[in-house]
Amino acid sequence: MSGRGNRRTVLMLCAVLAVMVGLVSASVPLYRLFCAATGYEGTTQRASVAPDKVDRGQLITVRFNADTAPDLPWDFHPEQREVKVHPGEQNLAKFFAENRSAEGISGRATYNVTPDKAGIYFDKLQCFCFSDQYLAPGQKAELDVQFFVDPDIVKDANTRDVDTITLSYTFFRAKDGGPARSAAAEAPGHVN
Repeated sequence: MSGRGNRRTVLMLCAVLAVMVGLVSASVPLYRLFCAATGYEGTTQRASVAPDKVDRGQLITVRFNADTAPDLPWDFHPEQREVKVHPGEQNLAKFFAENRSAEGISGRATYNVTPDKAGIYFDKLQCFCFSDQYLAPGQKAELDVQFFVDPDIVKDANTRDVDTITLSYTFFRAKDGGPARSAAAEAPGHVN
C-alpha cells in the first residue's frame, strides 16, 4: 500500500471515530427525545393547553404514588390517593412536601406512569417536577400538577383496556443540594 493509501485509510478511520464519538455524546438527549415523543417507559407528555374535547362517556382512575430517596429527609405525599377523570378534562393534583431536616435542601422529582403504554396519553400542563424545589429547614410546600389524559387513549386499540393509570414521583436530593432557588416558594399554593 502506498503512502497515499495509508493517509486515506487513517483519515477514514478518524472520520468513523469522530462520528462514533458524536453519536455517543448525543445518545442521552436523543433517548430523552425518543421517550418524550413515544411515551416509552411511561414517560409522560408536556402540553401547553388541554384539548377542547372531553370524553364524558369514559372514566379513568388516576392513582398517585410519592416516594423519597433515602438520603432526602423529606415527607412527600399526595393529597388524594386517586381521582377519577374524563379523558380530555383538565385536572389538578396536589402533593405536599416537608423538609424535616435542620438544613435547607433542594430536591428534584423524577416521574413516570404505569402502565407504560399509557405514557404517551398522559399530558402535564404544569408540574413541580420540571425544576428543582428548595425547602428551608422545616418548610412545607404544596406542589401542584395540572394534567389531562388525552381523549385518544380510548381510540387506540393498544390502550382501550386502560382504566387505571398510576402517576409515580420519586424525589431525590438535587445535585447541588443547596438553595439554588426557592422554586417551592414561587409555586402556586405555597404553604409555610
